[in-house]
Amino acid sequence: MAESAPARDFTVRDPRQPNLPKHSAIVRVTHGITLISFLGLLVSGIAILLAHPRFYWGETGAVGAPSLFDVPLPFILAHSGWGRYLHFLSAWVCALTGLLYVLYGFLGSHFRKAFVPTKTDLSLRSIAIVISNHLRLKRSNEVEYNVLQKFSYLTVVFVLFPVIIVTGLAMSPTITSVIPSLSGVFGGRQSARTVHFFLAASLVLFLLVHIAMVSLAGFTTRVRAMITGYHTKRG
Repeated sequence: MAESAPARDFTVRDPRQPNLPKHSAIVRVTHGITLISFLGLLVSGIAILLAHPRFYWGETGAVGAPSLFDVPLPFILAHSGWGRYLHFLSAWVCALTGLLYVLYGFLGSHFRKAFVPTKTDLSLRSIAIVISNHLRLKRSNEVEYNVLQKFSYLTVVFVLFPVIIVTGLAMSPTITSVIPSLSGVFGGRQSARTVHFFLAASLVLFLLVHIAMVSLAGFTTRVRAMITGYHTKRG
């Protein structure tokens, strides 16, 4: 009896198959939880921002003190309490889910198969074609990620999310009382808050571009693949 081919967690290149394995269960579950917790962070983050839409550099900052820059939003202090509670809860859910995803990514070779660029990806011709397709908003039926998508996901997973978590911890008086040097890495708690704000804005921008690209590639097909785990290949 012929031995069956091992299943891959990301994609299978077989044009005869109408439904190709796209995402494993772990990827789909962590993606869903991360999305929900990120929306919780976004809503609560806006509430916290409305409570004090001013940013400083250094250890301290308060109303009346010179600010680094102001966000043109009104002060609405009433949202601060529930906003901080929801932000704290969502942050821990997001961080723990991200940790599970990273462990799975390394132990299950998901990162190597899905995100690590190949030599072909890194060729100037391949990069030029990908950039040209993006600029022309050309719809892609490819199952695998292109080189720009791979670099984007690697940056989000291994740079933006880790640093935004560390800056969040650096703003916590409880954490910094145990690890005083944590806020010092960023030049103070208010500096950490400012860096945190720009990182959050970068993640929101990534989310918007991600949604736009999913819509361009076929929103229903891509979302179905994330829910069911299979990508429907079109002829």
